[in-house]
Amino acid sequence: MDRVTQMASERPVVIFSRSSCCMCHTIKTLFSDFGVNPNVHELDEIPRGKDIEQALSRLGCSPSVPAVFIGGELVGGANEVMSLHLNRSLIPMLRTAGALWV
Repeated sequence: MDRVTQMASERPVVIFSRSSCCMCHTIKTLFSDFGVNPNVHELDEIPRGKDIEQALSRLGCSPSVPAVFIGGELVGGANEVMSLHLNRSLIPMLRTAGALWV
């Protein structure tokens, strides 16, 4: 879990993903459309990705991907991110974290 915490703090927005996951693709596209450049960790393409996925599950991510961290804090998965977006809370959160400047 320490590794996940360290990885989640690398940039203002960090996404743990799987390359074959359609919801992961949707979330990455959403952030890209905002002009955010997240650090994306494709768990099916990196060493020890399965261990990281299990740690995300222990943190409460269900399903384990996509797992989005903003400002080093776990936001959640696709449902949580889309809810924040729909209630207009996501953009201010991204600005506060330093992921957006406009």
